[in-house]
Amino acid sequence: MTPVVLWFLLVVPVVLVASRPAQGSANGTLPLVMWHGMGDSCCNPLSLGAIKKMIQQEIPGIYVLSLMIGNNVVEDTKNGFFMDVNDQVSMVCSQLSGNPQLKGGYNAMGFSQGAQFLRAVAQRCPSPPMKTLISVGGQHQGVYGLPRCPGEASHICDMIRKALNTEAYSDLVQKHLVQAQYWHDPLNDDLYKKHSLFLADINQERVVNETYKKNLQMLEKFVMVKFLQDSVVDPVDSEWFGFLKTGQAKEMETLQESVLYKEDRLGLAAMDKAGKLVFLATQGDHLQFTKEWFDANLLPYLR
Repeated sequence: MTPVVLWFLLVVPVVLVASRPAQGSANGTLPLVMWHGMGDSCCNPLSLGAIKKMIQQEIPGIYVLSLMIGNNVVEDTKNGFFMDVNDQVSMVCSQLSGNPQLKGGYNAMGFSQGAQFLRAVAQRCPSPPMKTLISVGGQHQGVYGLPRCPGEASHICDMIRKALNTEAYSDLVQKHLVQAQYWHDPLNDDLYKKHSLFLADINQERVVNETYKKNLQMLEKFVMVKFLQDSVVDPVDSEWFGFLKTGQAKEMETLQESVLYKEDRLGLAAMDKAGKLVFLATQGDHLQFTKEWFDANLLPYLR
């Protein structure tokens, strides 16, 4: 079957929310909250809209709601590039907490940058409770390169690349460019830890916030999907919480080899030992998979 190609242009933050009414979905299934990636929107019929329809066909009666970051689709797309991630997360937390349909809890699925944004929701906003988080190509240790953005001729891509390569940790760029907030430069670790407004905070790289740690461990499952031919996420190991070793830009380390895991700053080591972490891999480029693979590997976590 022809793959379902979900090119969210790059590191996309998207929100599709499947939630159930106050009395529960028609079939008793938990609601699902989805967040799209950069360059996508809540309501794109070729990406998140198609995923929503596919899930509803496979799980009849599930209630799906797509969260919009902004007042319309244009704002939603633009905010994926330029709205402070912390403000985006706060906006989503408010929407979820004010929705009576989600009181019993929900599952979450994030695509590309939307995956780490949903992890921030889990860490910062435990009510209503997130039960399972599915990260589809999410960059949990950030990125150190933009190989496609979405093409060499893109003016906005050139602008983003130049800003990240020279001024990623300046106050101006950090506050106004989403991708800078999860730019992780292993050659400038002190600058990253000091000035990263988003990623260094949710990854507990300055101080350990025990509330973040406790909230994340409330997840029943944390599923991470890595794309083995990913040409967009650099380094691709970030999709499994791995990254480049500090001080150089060639040698990788896995999550289990990292200080983050060894000191258990997020509670991931405890979750791993409890069988809560699930590492999945699929052939294909970024966010490119078949319906058969999705049905076999991800739908079981939503039923």
